[in-house]
Amino acid sequence: MTDSATEDSWILEIRNRLGTPPPRRSKTQGAAHAAFVPIYVDAGALWVLLSETDRALALDWGTVAFPGAGLETGEEPWEVIKRICEEETGAGPDKVLRLGELDEVDTLHGFSVVPCIGAIPPPGEVLRSALEVVPLPLIAFQDSRLIEDRSVSVDGNEGWIRVYHVGKRRVAGTAAQILEALTQRLQAEPLLAL
Repeated sequence: MTDSATEDSWILEIRNRLGTPPPRRSKTQGAAHAAFVPIYVDAGALWVLLSETDRALALDWGTVAFPGAGLETGEEPWEVIKRICEEETGAGPDKVLRLGELDEVDTLHGFSVVPCIGAIPPPGEVLRSALEVVPLPLIAFQDSRLIEDRSVSVDGNEGWIRVYHVGKRRVAGTAAQILEALTQRLQAEPLLAL
């Protein structure tokens, strides 16, 4: 099997897993956001790229999150992703391969987030070193020893958030919900046979 055939097979498999069943949309009436969830293959494993920038959806107690922004009236989630992907990850829209979306996530902050999953080249190939991006192996989010569930209060509303402790990084709240949903969709069987 060639590298191209291997690449095509994991991309097609992820698209299939993200599309079956189709992602659910939220019934929340609050503002909607889109989050860009960039993934790539390195050393035969799937990796996810998070951000430490102020514009990241980091309102929820994590040290890293996914780049995201609010949807303008009539705007589709992938239009937002095109707008922010180069600024936030260094991968221009021409370097992002749209793979699919996850179920919309309702946040404790009163808005919903549409997670948009896109394949990018490995960070060393396209990303500017000045960007504050954090690559993490997706398999780390399947390790139950790295998970903490924490009680929080937001605007007087009590709730629970999941926190992943990966190395020196903490991924929590909305980003953790997105990663949990992504690993559930992708863990049914191995994706990569490299």
